[in-house]
Amino acid sequence: MVSKYPVLQVALDFINLKRAVKAALESVEGGVDWIEVGTPLIKSEGLDSVRELRKRFPDKKIIADMKVMDTGRFEVEAASKAGADVVVVLGITDDSTVREAVEAGRNYGCEVMADLMNTPDLEKRALELDSLGVDYICVHVSIDQQMSGVNPLKELSKIAGKTKAQLAIAGGINSEMAADAVKNGASIVIVGGAITKAVDARKATGDIKRAMREKKRVRSELFKKYTEPGKIFGMVSTANISDAMHRGGYMRGIRLFSGSRFMGTAVTVKTYPGDWAKPVEAIDEAGDGDVIVVDAGATTRAVWGELASESCVQKKIAAVVIDGAVRDIGEIRELGFPVCARDVKPVAGEPKGMGELNIPVSCGGLTVNPGDWIIGDSDGVVVVSADKAVEIANRALDVYERENRVRGEIRGGSTLSSVLEIKRWEKTR
Repeated sequence: MVSKYPVLQVALDFINLKRAVKAALESVEGGVDWIEVGTPLIKSEGLDSVRELRKRFPDKKIIADMKVMDTGRFEVEAASKAGADVVVVLGITDDSTVREAVEAGRNYGCEVMADLMNTPDLEKRALELDSLGVDYICVHVSIDQQMSGVNPLKELSKIAGKTKAQLAIAGGINSEMAADAVKNGASIVIVGGAITKAVDARKATGDIKRAMREKKRVRSELFKKYTEPGKIFGMVSTANISDAMHRGGYMRGIRLFSGSRFMGTAVTVKTYPGDWAKPVEAIDEAGDGDVIVVDAGATTRAVWGELASESCVQKKIAAVVIDGAVRDIGEIRELGFPVCARDVKPVAGEPKGMGELNIPVSCGGLTVNPGDWIIGDSDGVVVVSADKAVEIANRALDVYERENRVRGEIRGGSTLSSVLEIKRWEKTR
């Protein structure tokens, strides 16, 4: 049971016990020290998930992430009887709940970890929890906070060396951050996705253990949060991005007619049916990597063609997206320039100059503002507002990483239905 600090704790944040056990087995083979039964797993499978992991791993410390907010005595007692060695309470709960949890832990031979997630005054509350007798204090940046780029290492530095309780850290820790976590005072490094989303959880665990042991970063492209959305949008698909936006964010009726995958920030154009003056003027306004987005009002006549595309190639503009018609597709395909539109017509309109640049426009049923991110591929086009780009990009990367793990399980001899236990989760009414 006893592990020498620092220890590596894997957080099994699954809703499927079979998948959690599989990831746990791989992580144990990779050298993980403690096993956390994550909150989603407990909510989905109940305390039987704790019992099962206790049975499977009798020599490992089992942590029940109950996130206790009330009835501290009853919840610690129940988790302890199910086989938990440590039960997690939320640090923002009332002192009386923490005291009850600590007392119950003493009665049942169970330790208590206080999770500081979403605590306003981190240092003040950590000292209070320490005085209440908790065994561990966890600096935890929630998954939703991680998507906006919040770094748990900065939070850890606020309380390092100030408590009797051992310090844990959680929140997007990977093989690059684990070494710094140990250097900055963490006794317990809690890792979720960097292990449980890895195709090979055994290797991922080994890399993190090595980083902790040697206090040197092990480079990783995945399982990290970025503050530059373009970096992520270059790694994920429009399907990943739409999933991250709750199956939304896509332009209806707009498809890729030429070129291949693209991304960039929007330069917007409002024009009138058949008037190609403003779309062409937008080429002079746009820069390297921009995407011209045109609301053409109708598809009666084309407002874009080969010569406009040739101009974009010369300026290194990323793509054009038109809620309207284009022409010269054969020639544009030879250029390799990405053009998305609603329709193709051989007939062009006239350059009358009606319309405006860089105002909010409608394209594919979505409002597009100047500076919004536009990403397109063979599935279609998605729009991410500039003010949510970092969050949505990180959520899309999370979708991509989770799919990698499922893909690995399928290639190991399973099927999608079997991996996700689809029938079990069908609605009963």
